[in-house]
Amino acid sequence: MTNAPKISVVGLGYVGLPLAVALADHFDVVGYDRDRGRIADLAAGRDATGEVDPGRLGGSRLRLSDDAAAMAGSDLFIIAVPTPVDTDNRPDLGPVSDACAAVGGVLRPGAVVVLESTVYPGVTEDICGPALALASGLEASKDFRLGYSPERVNPGDRDHGLGAITKVIAGQTPAVVDLLKTVYGPVTGGNLFVARDIRTAEAAKVIENAQRDLNVAFVNEVAMIFDKMGLSTADVLAAARTKWNFLDFRPGLVGGHCIGVDPYYLALAAEAVGHSPEIILAGRRINDSMAGYVAGRVLADLPDQARVLVLGLTFKENVPDLRNTKAAELVAALRDGGAEVVVCDPLADAADARRLFAIDPVAGAEDLGAFDAVVGAVAHDAFRDLALAPLVKSGGLVADIKGMWSADAVPDGARYWAL
Repeated sequence: MTNAPKISVVGLGYVGLPLAVALADHFDVVGYDRDRGRIADLAAGRDATGEVDPGRLGGSRLRLSDDAAAMAGSDLFIIAVPTPVDTDNRPDLGPVSDACAAVGGVLRPGAVVVLESTVYPGVTEDICGPALALASGLEASKDFRLGYSPERVNPGDRDHGLGAITKVIAGQTPAVVDLLKTVYGPVTGGNLFVARDIRTAEAAKVIENAQRDLNVAFVNEVAMIFDKMGLSTADVLAAARTKWNFLDFRPGLVGGHCIGVDPYYLALAAEAVGHSPEIILAGRRINDSMAGYVAGRVLADLPDQARVLVLGLTFKENVPDLRNTKAAELVAALRDGGAEVVVCDPLADAADARRLFAIDPVAGAEDLGAFDAVVGAVAHDAFRDLALAPLVKSGGLVADIKGMWSADAVPDGARYWAL
């Protein structure tokens, strides 16, 4: 392997694109995505995820292609594709398998394949390795080697990009680890941690997200308890976080393609070795129930056939991503309860929202009239300073799911409820 390896990054979403652009500052890099529309947008300098600025994208030396043949001759392949769950919350490794098939078609002896996607321990070597061997006709761990370097992207977070995090790396051999140091070092400022082996690195990644899921589930449960006690959860947390080692998590809807999904990967791995993952799945049950809980709590304070404005549809603040968003479940639950619901989200793609959820979001809340309730579901910056008075009827409800406002910000005559 040369000191200037040719690299292919497979999957140009939230994870793959920023990585590919960063690597292209130092190496010869091909960015491959089978989505022709995505490649056309990127070639025109448009990144729908908002993770890479147009100027940075337009000035990059990254070569883009939707043809897997463009990856031929690469020394290192980095796979960064989604790892979702199916309708039964079982891990869906279809995107990983498809990526392995694409790489296997151009894989040559001596190459290294690294997986960045979040998986359970064993996937890289027990599933990717055989899939690559089948597609290439080569022998895994002999003709080609494997590595794992879990992504730690937090969509919309400009303070914790590649240059500001510790990058975990692992490889089947010391030579693979050395290659990963050469490749990832320049884009992380050398901030690397070498895990004992690939399975250890896979396990570390999946518990990072499962731990966060459980912490949010805890505060979601205590929020429900405090609501019945007539206590403000925000006030309780404000007092509790004055202790130096209190973990500062907030209640809310837990969706997206990481925290709301990855615990199921860990749960499957646990079940495979004969362990019942009680705490992990309990946290998932609580968090998966929150959209229904919030809808019920809001509807209990409203007249029949109430008109409700829901602010926010994406899975988290200040990102356009609609994958696994619990805000859509909230909207569905409100409608099932008899409410007429209008959804406002300036970042969500209207066509995608219509296709995925049969929801037609509006981009702005102006001129919508007054509602029986305004529900702050996603804390987009655009909503924090929104004038609520024109949007809430006298005696109406402001339901603050994300702590965007305070009771003082609620118009006179309106009621305030916060999760």
